[in-house]
Amino acid sequence: MELLSYNLEQAGYRVVAVNRGDAALETVRARRPDLVILDLMLPGLDGLDVCRLIRRESRVPILMLTARREEMDRVLGLELGADDYVTKPFSVRELLARVRAILRRSEPVAAESGVVRHGDLELDLEGYRVTVGGREVSLTPTEFRLLALLATAPGKVFTRQELLEHLWGSSAAGELRTVDVHVRHLREKLRDDPAAPRFVETVRGVGYRFRAPPGPGRGRPPAR
Repeated sequence: MELLSYNLEQAGYRVVAVNRGDAALETVRARRPDLVILDLMLPGLDGLDVCRLIRRESRVPILMLTARREEMDRVLGLELGADDYVTKPFSVRELLARVRAILRRSEPVAAESGVVRHGDLELDLEGYRVTVGGREVSLTPTEFRLLALLATAPGKVFTRQELLEHLWGSSAAGELRTVDVHVRHLREKLRDDPAAPRFVETVRGVGYRFRAPPGPGRGRPPAR
């Protein structure tokens, strides 16, 4: 932990390090960090429990560190709300690249007109806010950027590899299951039935596209 903290500080980040799961949860609540780097192997509460509890209360980005190589363990972390993961052993360069990518994704999305509307879905790109039928939808930064990418190009098919490279960077190339997990989370929060999608449509064997519903309110508002 000391070596990891040292390298992050040398890269210009302020670091608060704890070595127990319960302490990690208390620190997140008290300090409201920009990013949580979470080792799954923690005493007290393990990393998966901490991840689940953090995600109930906060949208803070979570980067998991795990020595487990099985795909199921990685997917479970993503299912619980983690944004990305690094498998031990890893290089400092790889970790810093993932940190920079996550923090970059957490920044507000640049927008031409600020608000995108499709049917009863409204995406405020500047205010980082999503509503469906007037109901506010709480998305993680990664989920928000995924929706923004799809919704600002309705009808365009994005392959899973393209989504990986856009959202996670080239270092995540090959982990296509990561995209599927985040799309599933996004659909659940939008209450979008994958069997009859209103918004995110699967293009079998290729990837995903945003299916804008017909009718009034579709598209961007007129420029002022």
